[in-house]
Amino acid sequence: KNGKIDLIAEIKVEKDVETGLNFVVLLNIPIEDPITIPDNIVEQNPRLLEMGLWGKTTIEYNPSSSIKMTVTDFKPFQIANVDLGQFAEGRKEFTTNEWIDILISTIGYNPTILPQRKKLIILTRLLPLIEENINLMELGPRNTGKTYVFSNSSFYARIFSGGKISPAVLIWNLLRDSPGEIPTRDCVVFDEIGKIQFLNAAEMMGKLKHFMASGEYERGKRKGSSGCSLAFLGNVDVSGERPIEEFTYVLPQDMRDSAFIDRIHGFIPGWEIPKVGKAEVYLSRYYGFATDYFSEIMHQMRRKHEFIGHIANTIELQNVDRRDQIAIERVASGLLKLLCPHGEFEDEDLRLALDTAVEYRQRIADWLHYIAPGEYPMKKIGYKVRG
Repeated sequence: KNGKIDLIAEIKVEKDVETGLNFVVLLNIPIEDPITIPDNIVEQNPRLLEMGLWGKTTIEYNPSSSIKMTVTDFKPFQIANVDLGQFAEGRKEFTTNEWIDILISTIGYNPTILPQRKKLIILTRLLPLIEENINLMELGPRNTGKTYVFSNSSFYARIFSGGKISPAVLIWNLLRDSPGEIPTRDCVVFDEIGKIQFLNAAEMMGKLKHFMASGEYERGKRKGSSGCSLAFLGNVDVSGERPIEEFTYVLPQDMRDSAFIDRIHGFIPGWEIPKVGKAEVYLSRYYGFATDYFSEIMHQMRRKHEFIGHIANTIELQNVDRRDQIAIERVASGLLKLLCPHGEFEDEDLRLALDTAVEYRQRIADWLHYIAPGEYPMKKIGYKVRG
């Protein structure tokens, strides 16, 4: 009506090389008419070309122009730059237990009512956001915050809640020649896993398993690698703190495959996490980091790989194959990044990360033995510290 409107929107920009124009995709508003955005706004916010950014967006309408809508202003909500060194230095002022409480409070939980093990299990939900190419599964009862952690902790995650997913959306859209979610996101979350349906299921599962094993994707003429991590979330009936359903049948039919399960690096025991009750009891009122700041910290920490090198040089794993080794190193590395971002950790910090990583991978090994005992014999994974 007024020729201009301000929106809170998540926008992504696609470049038309032939015309030189930048076209905006409004990810949360279904406007199909073309919308342009000038070069100077894109150059100030280059991540618009990589993935969606949330911000205050001004769109102006010009009826006399061939393309009638243009973004004339964009102010991102996300922090563009953070000082990772300052964050790491600040960690030195806290004990590990104090730091765990800060992280728990950051993602919204009240740390004062949770025992240490439950805090640690909740924090492992963040591993796909801080470690590259890690694949985790969590099954648990409803209303424990599985989806909440991903949707409220990072701008770089994409959540699919059930429904149909195509290779074009997940990997590459050949018609538009544009990347899908795996090439552009830090993490892709498959929520309500039992209700997920893949279009072209055989093709999709083959490409998904290839990516989970190698970090490489391919569709048509498009090939590449991505550090995107994957999280598979689902609901399972629980009695006390024990699941009463067999895990395999929680998965959709296409995923009931030992080759797929073997590519999952760890299994989070979501049945141990309490349901979120009254807000004044379960939700935090304590100090934590602002979400946009902590999101950028985790995004930057993904590129730090020295934790895996230290683990590989310090630990000797027992009764493992190559996939077990990769899984344990990545889970332990991600946990050390969360707990000790300054790179300094005591023996108990290292053992805490390794005990968790071994437990999570052991649960996968037990599952594989259950569904394919001939191919996957029973084994007990262990480790010892060298020297």
